[in-house]
Amino acid sequence: MGPRAHFFIAVNQTETIADLIEPTLEAMGYELVRVMSTGGRTPTLQVMAERLDRAGMTVDDCANISRALSAILDVEDPIDGAYQLEVSSPGIDRPLTKPVDFERFAGFEARIEADRLIGGQRKFKGRLLGLENEAVRLALPEGERTIPLSSIRKAKLVLTDDLIAAAEAEGRN
Repeated sequence: MGPRAHFFIAVNQTETIADLIEPTLEAMGYELVRVMSTGGRTPTLQVMAERLDRAGMTVDDCANISRALSAILDVEDPIDGAYQLEVSSPGIDRPLTKPVDFERFAGFEARIEADRLIGGQRKFKGRLLGLENEAVRLALPEGERTIPLSSIRKAKLVLTDDLIAAAEAEGRN
């Protein structure tokens, strides 16, 4: 029970931090993609963001976000002890963290891991077909599968030539 309880505290803490920083990010012209923490000698708080205008993220964007979030986190102090703040863009093969992501990236290949067996498996790789009734539609070699949003543990785009070409067309390489 000890390690599991620690995990849930970390999840609650990252949700609190996301709620704390999201308004500032939006005011600055960014969208929060994900907040994650990693352990170690000095824990790391990872903040992933992208521009609201969907232009590519630059090093300056990450530096500006880092300065603004550092000030908020220093004042609010939601994390006990020392930690490192790491700000990054989601990258081309980005995680899919919100329902809208599964619509936005329909047509591209994704890996999805469920928290339970669905049709005898937990891990799926296929082409996103969008959302329907609170479930992700995925085209697999054996046919279409729906995966309830509530059962998705993690999901991310797969780096393919199609995805790279789409990113280059948007000027995001």
